[in-house]
Amino acid sequence: MTAPKVVIIGAGIVGANLADELTARGWTDVTVLDRGPLPRTGGSTSHAPGLVFQTNASKAMTDFAKYTVSKFLELGCFLQVGGMEVATTPARWEDLKRKHGWATSWGVPGELIDAEECVRRWPLLDGSRIFGALHVPTDGLARAAKAVEVLAARAGERGAKFLGSTRVTDVLQEGGRVTGVRTDEGDFPADVVVSCAGFWGREIGAMAGMDVPLLPLAHQYVKTGQVAELVGRNTEEVEASLPILRHQDQDLYFREHVDRIGIGSYAHRPMPVDESTLDPVVTETAMPSMLPFTEDDFAPSWEESKLLLPALGGTKVEEGFNGIFSFTPDGQSLVGESADVRGFWLAEAIWVTHSAGIAKAVAQLLVDGHSEVDTHDIDVHRFEEVQLAPSYVSETAQQNFVEVYDILHPLQPKLSPRDLRVTPFHARQRELGAVFLEAGGWERPHWFEANAPLLGKLPHDAHPPARDAWSAQFHSPIAAAEAWHTRNGVALYDMTPLKRVEISGPGALEFLQSLTTNQLDKSVGSVTYTLMLDSAGGVRSDVTVARLEPEVFQAGINGAIDVDHFVKHAPAGVRVRDITGGTCCIGVWGPLARDLVQPLSREDFSHTGLKYFRARKARIAGVPVIAMRLSYVGELGWEIYTSADNGLRLWDALWAAGQPLGVVAAGRAAFNSLRLEKGYRLWGTDMTTEHDPYEAGLAFAVRPAKGEFLGRSAIEGRGEETASRRLRCLTIDDGRTVVLGKEPVFVDGVASGYVASAAYGYTVGRPIAYAWLPASADIGSGVEIEYFGRRVAATVAAEPLVDPGMERIRR
Repeated sequence: MTAPKVVIIGAGIVGANLADELTARGWTDVTVLDRGPLPRTGGSTSHAPGLVFQTNASKAMTDFAKYTVSKFLELGCFLQVGGMEVATTPARWEDLKRKHGWATSWGVPGELIDAEECVRRWPLLDGSRIFGALHVPTDGLARAAKAVEVLAARAGERGAKFLGSTRVTDVLQEGGRVTGVRTDEGDFPADVVVSCAGFWGREIGAMAGMDVPLLPLAHQYVKTGQVAELVGRNTEEVEASLPILRHQDQDLYFREHVDRIGIGSYAHRPMPVDESTLDPVVTETAMPSMLPFTEDDFAPSWEESKLLLPALGGTKVEEGFNGIFSFTPDGQSLVGESADVRGFWLAEAIWVTHSAGIAKAVAQLLVDGHSEVDTHDIDVHRFEEVQLAPSYVSETAQQNFVEVYDILHPLQPKLSPRDLRVTPFHARQRELGAVFLEAGGWERPHWFEANAPLLGKLPHDAHPPARDAWSAQFHSPIAAAEAWHTRNGVALYDMTPLKRVEISGPGALEFLQSLTTNQLDKSVGSVTYTLMLDSAGGVRSDVTVARLEPEVFQAGINGAIDVDHFVKHAPAGVRVRDITGGTCCIGVWGPLARDLVQPLSREDFSHTGLKYFRARKARIAGVPVIAMRLSYVGELGWEIYTSADNGLRLWDALWAAGQPLGVVAAGRAAFNSLRLEKGYRLWGTDMTTEHDPYEAGLAFAVRPAKGEFLGRSAIEGRGEETASRRLRCLTIDDGRTVVLGKEPVFVDGVASGYVASAAYGYTVGRPIAYAWLPASADIGSGVEIEYFGRRVAATVAAEPLVDPGMERIRR
């Protein structure tokens, strides 16, 4: 088969890396176009300071950075001087302990060093201001401009062509497929077009009818005059020898330029840029991505720099500029294919740090159909429609700039914009004192202050221990009362924000069968838990599919990425419709759930009348609903769906009928605890495309005998017995330490895995963590979790911890 013809828009560090990765895989008909001259095109790469700090909260982003380091070392374009992140406050020092845990979890060598060692490694530091630092010896400086030249030359030797001073003016398409690009130098036909245009990415995306949620923002960078203490230390060829340095407490970073210091600052006001107003001319001293320096914005940062590095008092800022970089609503990159124009791809908002790694992932997606590193964190389709509005992108991207070095809790919500998407029950939830966090634009209750009095009525052994300051943030002990009432009474959960699609039409069953692992050819009313795999057998999602009519299915999915996946694979005649916004869902769960629901309906809600994992249309208090006998919390009950206009009426009817039964509204904090006690996985957290079903403990959802489906051949011959790693349930031995996820786990004293999900188990009375561990860590094995620098003992436990015989859920 002939390799496709590819056009890459943008000859910076991302485009050059992608050309190199594609041509190395045999796709040699590659043309790279850039509006600027080659090799210094005038984009962000031309002025990038090149600091590569690998450690990130995201495993994927860390893996991308690790690959970038290894590749640039091979190219001779990396100075591996190491990296130091210093703490000048107690809070930052604790955060560096957490970050050291990430490094250990993701396989990055690092150590926490004291102030004395900091000064030994960076003699210009004022050690009296420092608590310590995280030192990573494999961090360093990427020579981005040189790397582009080397990569372009290597790709060129394989057949790639690089053309500068060629501006793309349109993306050509026909019949929903890309056919090439139009430029001021003529048309270039292509089967695949990839936009690696950096802060020009919005403009290129718009040519293909695609909203690209990025915002160009200016970021200050200066160079000092000569620093006496650096004279003679470095050369023009080896321009730095001290570790790259971050002073995140003041939003600053530092690197050497021979005998001068370069300083980058995020401490100033956000400065959004309208790329359409930029001067496209590139000269030796000016380029579109370098705006005039605003000295007043940098003045406070200069004073802080001199406090940390007193040697700077003997010099001054000699030159500076405001350089343009791309920011997004969640601070992550943008990778993926257009939903409407097949063959048009984005690889945008990518910093030098992750450039080679993400380019490799994009090349693998194009050539092989899957990436060895999971890409859901950076998939462009992760955003909901409301999050693509220019006003939303502008506000949230600017806030990400402000918070780029802040200490952020995993549950920390946006303060603004809020109330973008509310469920029909929102007013009632506010009356009950709901504390809302936000996800995908949805307001989601995490607990209800109205339930606070119930804490005093709990049995003594149901009271959880006090939490440490970190895990207590964005949490309330009220969750214990909500969990207890779910296990012992009945509770209402708002499940509306969980995304769902309707898949219908001739061939709908065959279509779903081709994408999922479980057998869906069942009677109308069946509900099936199943997986979707990628072509390598990795779990790309888990879904719950209800067959409502012979050719009508409702699928509960994990987000907009799944919608895109269904739409792209749907054959003619099969309709995929996102019904989330027009519907709502209440989870009614607990041993008294039937006592609440049955009197409100003429339908049979008995165990035999509506069996486990079955669905039916019914009326509850006169409201037309679809009731599915499912329970993500491990208790008797139903997911009850109705149209959004009927939602409030349904809630009020259930709430009123539940008063004699002691019904409570319950939130996500209790929900997460209950689902972990039951061993239910959360896709994107507990498993991703990097894990197969057998490793994830989901073999029961795979039926290879049903026939062909995506990923079937890849998992042939695999099984639970072949898995070298497993997702294991851990209980914390001390009974009180609640970890939050991503902490490293040690087996026999060796870092061997990491925590995926964690919560306090209110039913079992101890903290729970699910962690990826070697398969040899069997039930009963003792392990240790590193939590803020200290080791916490834990034990591998048999799962599920609650109701392993499924008696509670099937009564």
